[in-house]
Amino acid sequence: MAVDAKSVKALREQTGAGVMDCKKALTEAHGDFQKAVEILRKRGAATAEKKAGRAAKEGLIGSYIHFGGKIGVLVELNCETDFVASTEEFQSLAKDLAMQVASARPLYVSKEDVPEEVLSKEREIYREQAIGEGKPEKVIDRIVEGKLKKFYQQFCLLEQPFIKEDEITVAERIQRAVAKLGENIVVRRFVRYQVGEGEAS
Repeated sequence: MAVDAKSVKALREQTGAGVMDCKKALTEAHGDFQKAVEILRKRGAATAEKKAGRAAKEGLIGSYIHFGGKIGVLVELNCETDFVASTEEFQSLAKDLAMQVASARPLYVSKEDVPEEVLSKEREIYREQAIGEGKPEKVIDRIVEGKLKKFYQQFCLLEQPFIKEDEITVAERIQRAVAKLGENIVVRRFVRYQVGEGEAS
């Protein structure tokens, strides 16, 4: 089927994918825009997975100051080359991630960064809550895992809904950039400062 240029342009703006990829996805989806978005997201994830093993030692520090200078964030975002680090797309991503940290206050970059003792404590609390609510033993593990997933979505940067497009996660936003820029991209670390935070009351 023929795909009109307007749809290709709209799909490209939403996903960041190349023109030919957008055309192929729309053709494959028989013109269904949302289905085409899904196709591109799956391909982006597959592309990101292939590149994930490659060393990312270049990059930059993204920064964001908010609320009249009361909140400040630094994020180290890595890629494979200086060339990609200097692109507008990469710099914009670094800025967006710094804004994400300022707004959503994650504690960890990824699920893998959460210390085991923290996870054990959370599981214990969720289990006690479920028992206290009189839930049957056979569903308690499932309840605990469901609450743990919500914990990750709240406190792990990559699992959080992306502030500029909350139907995707931060990890998916990074995957889009990987697909567009053709390099592995990694959030190495971040730090968030807030005036008066951590002071003894």
